[in-house]
Amino acid sequence: MFCPKCGKEIADGAKFCTGCGSPMGQSAPAPQQQAAPQQQAAPQQQAAPQQQAAPQQQAYQQKTLQYKVFGGNLPAVSIRLDAGESIYTQSGGMVWMDSGITMQTNMKGGFMKGLGRMMSGDSLFMATYTSSAPGQEIAIASTFPGSIADVELKGAGLIAQKSAFLCAQPNIALSAYVTKSIGAGLFGGEGFILQRLSGTGIVFLEIDGSLVERTLAPGQKIKVDTGNVAAFEESVTYQAEMVKGFKNILFGGEGLFLTTLTGPGKVWLQTMTMPSFAKQLIPFLPKGSN
Repeated sequence: MFCPKCGKEIADGAKFCTGCGSPMGQSAPAPQQQAAPQQQAAPQQQAAPQQQAAPQQQAYQQKTLQYKVFGGNLPAVSIRLDAGESIYTQSGGMVWMDSGITMQTNMKGGFMKGLGRMMSGDSLFMATYTSSAPGQEIAIASTFPGSIADVELKGAGLIAQKSAFLCAQPNIALSAYVTKSIGAGLFGGEGFILQRLSGTGIVFLEIDGSLVERTLAPGQKIKVDTGNVAAFEESVTYQAEMVKGFKNILFGGEGLFLTTLTGPGKVWLQTMTMPSFAKQLIPFLPKGSN
């Protein structure tokens, strides 16, 4: 047998170790009895971080806006606001609201930002509607036939055509956007000044005609007739490209230029433009008598 303390080999049945003098007994199982509490302590120490992680996951949950788009080709959006919730739109955009909603009109950002909104097709003043009670409804209608696009922004910018903005949550900022490409500004169909929307929340856009959404992969291109681009994410490259071919220019009916969108990013396309719609109505309008 061996001494459990110094490891020296001793004769069987010896009462004392001949090396260190320690008494020989049944003390060896003692370390095994102490190991049990250590094994039980380990799960308790690991459980503590899991219990603390739960509040962090709940902190990221956000309440979504309650709304519905209705009206077909003459669309409007109905929004239900809880107490303290707000929505803002350009002056004159509201069509009806419950009595628990109050309106406050201001320039929202100051005179310079208001002037930029005017250049991009919206009003100088904005109206903010805030609910003082739960479940209060407000309806905001589009100013022309078409569609309403509901877009959720998560920090990235969105570029839209002039007068596209309908309404948005207060965390969404509306400003003017100057096209960087000279060709796109001259021949893209929308001019040099567009609308830029940024922030976190939901924004509603007015669309001419029917709405089509496309997601472009990196490097993927789509060619669109000038004016039929309703909006695109800021990661999308927006340019104008001349139509190739002499016959295509003269007889193709698409003009000299097409709008080219290059991914990555999402684009919103519209099947009709208000200028082309008005052009179709001109022959049917009554003419003044001489």
